[in-house]
Amino acid sequence: MTQSKGYRSGFAAIIGRPNVGKSTLMNRLIGQKIAITSEKPQTTRNRIQTVYTDEEAQIIFLDTPGIMKARHKLDTYMVGVAERTLKEVDVILWLVEPQTFIGAGDQHILELLKGVRTPVLLVINKVDRLEKKEDILPVMAAYRKAGHFEEILPVSALKGTGSEDLIAAMKRLLPEGPQYYDEDTVTDQPMRQIAAELVREKALRLLRDEIPHGIAVTIEKMEERKNGLFDIEATIICEKDSHKGIIIGKGGEMLKKIGSQARYEIEALMGTQVNLKLWVKVRREWRDQELYLKNYGYYEK
Repeated sequence: MTQSKGYRSGFAAIIGRPNVGKSTLMNRLIGQKIAITSEKPQTTRNRIQTVYTDEEAQIIFLDTPGIMKARHKLDTYMVGVAERTLKEVDVILWLVEPQTFIGAGDQHILELLKGVRTPVLLVINKVDRLEKKEDILPVMAAYRKAGHFEEILPVSALKGTGSEDLIAAMKRLLPEGPQYYDEDTVTDQPMRQIAAELVREKALRLLRDEIPHGIAVTIEKMEERKNGLFDIEATIICEKDSHKGIIIGKGGEMLKKIGSQARYEIEALMGTQVNLKLWVKVRREWRDQELYLKNYGYYEK
């Protein structure tokens, strides 16, 4: 792709409270699933970098963990990642839900944003849940009164509503610059990490409320055979023996479900067949132990 005169490029951080739709929005904007999603808060644990490229601009998105009050060392790590990102980007996308009441969590983010000079786009997500289009107007008014934003844009990350307007608004705020990545690059995440996250997503979705949020996934083996098939071995980490039993399920049925659903999406991303084997291990209180956090990839690069 030949860069035109006045080509724009830069970094955009997607921030917000847990479970507001940050990963869903990022996946929507780049047109491909990279970040995992679930109904559980704090699904994203690391800063995930993806790339949008067209003839006018290249936008590198940083999807961050949700900003919330930390309860253990893993939370402290995740919140630190999100807050540090604010000072490293060219534009901030702050996602909120379509409610006129601005709760304590969003008030905390408002205060954080007052301490940075980066331009902020307020993105009101989940507008597909509103009964009437005009219901968005009092929400926009409430946030306009609460803080300064370059623009306020209603979107539905799930349906795609408003995504083109959001891309256009970001282009207006980005500086002129080169392409940092070639046009075919969608993410800088290694396939091992994406595979691990897809396994974790399926576990979160299938287990729902049966298992607390304290699971991690590590890839023990990822090798390609001569025929192009990949062998992947992954371990699901949990905190209690009782959780291990639930993850495995009666006769191993739950673990088979997790593996089957994860394998389907890994194969779609890799474009080849995958032989996926899953194991389950107990690591008590791993979310509060620095050695385990580092071993499972939760540390600043």
